Amino acid sequence: MSKPPRLTLPPAARAHRLTTSRGEFAVHEAGEPVHGTALLVPGFTGSKEDFIALLEPLAAAGFRVVAVDGRGQHESPGPREESAYELHELALDLLSQAAALDAPGPLHLVGHSLGGLVSRAAVLRDPSPFASLTLMSSGPAAITEEQQGRTKLLVAALEAMRDDMSAIWEAMRAQDPADAVPDSPELAAFLRDRWLATVPEQLITTGRILVSEPDRVAELAAVPLPKLVLSGVVDYAWPVPLMDEMAARLTASRIVIEGAEHSPNAENPQLTAASLATFWRSLTTQ
Repeated sequence: MSKPPRLTLPPAARAHRLTTSRGEFAVHEAGEPVHGTALLVPGFTGSKEDFIALLEPLAAAGFRVVAVDGRGQHESPGPREESAYELHELALDLLSQAAALDAPGPLHLVGHSLGGLVSRAAVLRDPSPFASLTLMSSGPAAITEEQQGRTKLLVAALEAMRDDMSAIWEAMRAQDPADAVPDSPELAAFLRDRWLATVPEQLITTGRILVSEPDRVAELAAVPLPKLVLSGVVDYAWPVPLMDEMAARLTASRIVIEGAEHSPNAENPQLTAASLATFWRSLTTQ
């Protein structure tokens, strides 16, 4: 679960709804497209707030930045039907968001964790809107066996108790390590509210994606689009050596963010933003 380092939008950012051919999506937006636009896609149980600390530094680097809640995720509406959240549907949503942004310059796509799988599916369907793809803490196929076990338990609980999301939340938090640093009251309230606002069918279907996604690296490698694989120094969902290997198979740039684990965007946002901006600017000078 990504935990934003803060919850207040920077002064230059705004919250609004992006109207697309597939409905409205809640977004945070900052900056002007001096060097291009970045579309940031969050992961499982996540939201646009996971990127809140990237908005200001990327805007200052000359990029328009748009972080989005996917359908049924936090502040974006979604139906109570599991089929609405299949990977191909989420990929079509992402392509509709790209079209709605109507970016005047290059559009860079960044997918975090599950968002990386969604971004990959969108690029495999149609890479033409994008100038680059960054897979952030996202691997070649399904998550590790240990994490698959945890995710399957969560999906089973959601299937049985989808109308009592608060009870599932309390059970999840009861499993937090005893020595874990407690969240601030503000963050704890946000995390709970985000969970309760997310459509359970979205979590059920995307959880299944995480435990069953096949390896599509060869397909992605055949797409002539600049790629970056970015991660922290440790990752519990996809081990770092696995992401190293994926980057090699993709002939992608590779960046490891010191002081970060599964959420470099939240755990070391300054270095993450600087690394992304450097990669994107390098594409215009090649």
